[in-house]
Amino acid sequence: MTFRELAVIFERLDEISARNAMIDILAEVYGAVGPEEAAQLTYLIQGRLVPKFVDLEFGVAGRLMIEALAQAFDREPADVEAVSRETGDLGTTAERLTAHEGADLSVGEVFERLREVAEAEGPGSQERKVQGIAAILQELDARSNRYLPRIPLGRLRLGVGDPTVMDALSVAKVGDKSERKVIERAYNLTSDLGLVARNYVAEGRAAMEAVAVRVGYPVRMAQAERLSSGAEIVDKIGRAAVEAKYDGFRVQIHRDGSMVRIYSRNLEDMTGMFPEVTEAVLAQVRAEQAIFEGEAMGIDPDSGEFLPFQVTMSRKRKHGIEEAAAKMPLTVQAFDVLYDGDDVTTLSFSERRERLQALIGPGEGIVVSKVIETELPAQIDQFFGVQVDAGLEGVLAKRLDAPYEAGKRNFNWIKLKRSYSAALNDTLDCVLIGYWRGRGKRAAWGIGALLSAVWDPDSESYKTIARIGTGYSDEEWVRIREMLDAHAVDEQPASVDSHVTPDVWSAPTYVVEVLADEITLSPTHTAGRSETEQGMALRFPRVLNFVREDKDPTDATTVAEARAMFEQQTGKAGGG
Repeated sequence: MTFRELAVIFERLDEISARNAMIDILAEVYGAVGPEEAAQLTYLIQGRLVPKFVDLEFGVAGRLMIEALAQAFDREPADVEAVSRETGDLGTTAERLTAHEGADLSVGEVFERLREVAEAEGPGSQERKVQGIAAILQELDARSNRYLPRIPLGRLRLGVGDPTVMDALSVAKVGDKSERKVIERAYNLTSDLGLVARNYVAEGRAAMEAVAVRVGYPVRMAQAERLSSGAEIVDKIGRAAVEAKYDGFRVQIHRDGSMVRIYSRNLEDMTGMFPEVTEAVLAQVRAEQAIFEGEAMGIDPDSGEFLPFQVTMSRKRKHGIEEAAAKMPLTVQAFDVLYDGDDVTTLSFSERRERLQALIGPGEGIVVSKVIETELPAQIDQFFGVQVDAGLEGVLAKRLDAPYEAGKRNFNWIKLKRSYSAALNDTLDCVLIGYWRGRGKRAAWGIGALLSAVWDPDSESYKTIARIGTGYSDEEWVRIREMLDAHAVDEQPASVDSHVTPDVWSAPTYVVEVLADEITLSPTHTAGRSETEQGMALRFPRVLNFVREDKDPTDATTVAEARAMFEQQTGKAGGG
């Protein structure tokens, strides 16, 4: 496939918002390409060249792209800036400046040349990046040049999510979505959609069924549903393993001999930030190859007590790492194992627990989390109270016979947090999908309120739940506007279900923690809305902290969770 042909596909995707239409277009493409092009196409759709967990960024911001356009089209940077002010987009600027017909470069050629740009480092690397992009622009046609700059800038914004790609692969191979589940399983175990596309196009279902956990490929983390009492937990899953719910960084740690990788909940490689954890893994993990999960908690060196989440978050940095580690060392509370020389994800929790205890040797850097097993609601509630009194979030109850289900949120794991009682004292994790411009004092900030949503995995869409106008400082309002502007789109994103329209739409990217007085019924918002039921809204919502950098949009609170919280509000089902 030529990049010229791919640009036509991008244009078609740009012009539609209906998800099924996107699936049909992509299925047509996947049905026409070979395995390697399928992988490259998949990464490019994501605006990347490698899976998310591989630390390879383009390192190209607006200024460098302007220099590349100036060099490619023999213009002064000031001329390019003038055009970009008119178009508001450097891709459209490149298209307007392109006066040549362009060559038929293959997708593979463009992909590899973009990779050379991303891999340029050291002295003179910025100049090599500019030259590399300029050379590609000189060989592409105008439509192709509309999309080429958007890839390294991270602004492709086609509205194509991972679920759409997986459905399209199935439709391309078997004519319908029937193999979506087996494709998704492979993706959940590898977190590499390009790899999945390559193998599926090459060998179909058999390749997907053969996928197993691999050290170095982070497994998409299992997630918990929530209930409001020990009685509800026992009623749901019977006798359970109950452990403290720690408020730190959830990490997945991979060991392969002397190589250690530490991945965050959203697949970011955080290895370099936590040198003391790497040292603990090499000293304490008894297997040469292993994958296990835990919660990395900041410890007060003087008192030995766990530190609050926002304090622990300060360890997420790129500079001053050794000094920060000395001042605030992390301890990993290990709570599950996925690989110890064998793929153990299919084993029961009880069996994995035994394997975890055998895996972790003595030491202070990694500690196996404390668990009680009980079928007594009162014992769960008592254990919950002890953890809250200790300053933790609550507890997690786990079904004893459940396997580890990668990427799934279900009642195998159940969280019981501080309060799901009459008042809404718990928080929701909401996705920001747009904002309204400010008035009065906020006119100077350019932003006055945020449009937020929760995730609906059934429809694979974001449903609105609140307009948020409080919680940030003056400086934070300006900062969040700039972040949302970097992902601004002209129309409502295809993955968003909204009956309200903000001044600026933004592609779902950032998750924020939101506290509200209660959840009410709403004729306006779409969270939980159906033909027979009104939607839900948050009353007096306010943002806590800034953004949840450890969460992807699909890690946000689900519509079902919000509905359960609403129903658990004693005497507050009326709303307004």
